[in-house]
Amino acid sequence: MRYLTTRYHIDTPAEFIDANQKTMLTRIAARAIVIRDNQILMLYTQRYHDYSLPGGGVDAGEEIEQGLIRELQEETGAQEIRNIKEFGLYEEYRPWQREGYTSVNMLSYCFTCEIDSQLGETQFEAHEINNGMVPVWIDIDEAIAHNLDTIANSSKKGLSIERETFLLKLIKQELL
Repeated sequence: MRYLTTRYHIDTPAEFIDANQKTMLTRIAARAIVIRDNQILMLYTQRYHDYSLPGGGVDAGEEIEQGLIRELQEETGAQEIRNIKEFGLYEEYRPWQREGYTSVNMLSYCFTCEIDSQLGETQFEAHEINNGMVPVWIDIDEAIAHNLDTIANSSKKGLSIERETFLLKLIKQELL
């Protein structure tokens, strides 16, 4: 898969990562890019006031594409996922204060795919429900503008918004 970029969160610069390898978790994620005309299937998260691509962590022993399909079905109710194609790998380092780790090396494998027009029932995890996550079709320009506004003006923004906005801009440039 082609490499897109590597980003370091302000709290985990390269020097911090180099000095804290023993307390860094590597997490593999799969993210779906589903486009219809100028609309893109996104997850709106009320807690962070942002739009993100559907997807998430790949389970141990699970192939990346299997994780993509599972996450897309769980988070959006997508059905008949097909024509899966590699788009790119986004690497990031950011804080991760869980289970004895101080940082995470997040490897987001992004894929384009198609789905049936009708979405089924979602199967969100408890934290996703608590964060107010809902699947939405949105004009890609609106999603980019919204995320840029959240980055500039909201104290609610989450750690993933820079990744999501970078990916949205690249998707618009290359796929629309």
